[in-house]
Amino acid sequence: MGGMVSREAREREARVGFEIEDIASGKRGWLAHINQAVGPTVGKYRVNLRDLDSVGVQAITSGLSISNIVVIDEIGPMELFSENFKAATSKALKSDKLLIAVVHWKARDRLVLEAKTRDDAEVFVVTTENREELPKLLVERVFEFLKSV
Repeated sequence: MGGMVSREAREREARVGFEIEDIASGKRGWLAHINQAVGPTVGKYRVNLRDLDSVGVQAITSGLSISNIVVIDEIGPMELFSENFKAATSKALKSDKLLIAVVHWKARDRLVLEAKTRDDAEVFVVTTENREELPKLLVERVFEFLKSV
């Protein structure tokens, strides 16, 4: 499995930004941080386009070449500032790989619409009622896919 994941970064219980990680290599970077000097602004954070491209985009690209399953967590407002991210994600959508993507509910972009409306897409809306069961369901879907490969 290849791809990228993002997670909150906290200092003294306060969120200061978001890290990104290449799940195959473990390489990490900053997606956004409150102390980022340059980059597009989303709320109180500035997006780190350099790390997004060198870690996130590279993770997606390498995942497409080495894995049957590509994970993109997430396709959201911060990530959509990178044209390289959009190109890599579009390539993943057009591939024959299983793509597991988290799409931010507020994100509005042609790429988001493409991801949600593909004939072979299965969309799950995460709620407080189903969030504990979704990992199990996703694992079941992954095993079904791998059996067919």
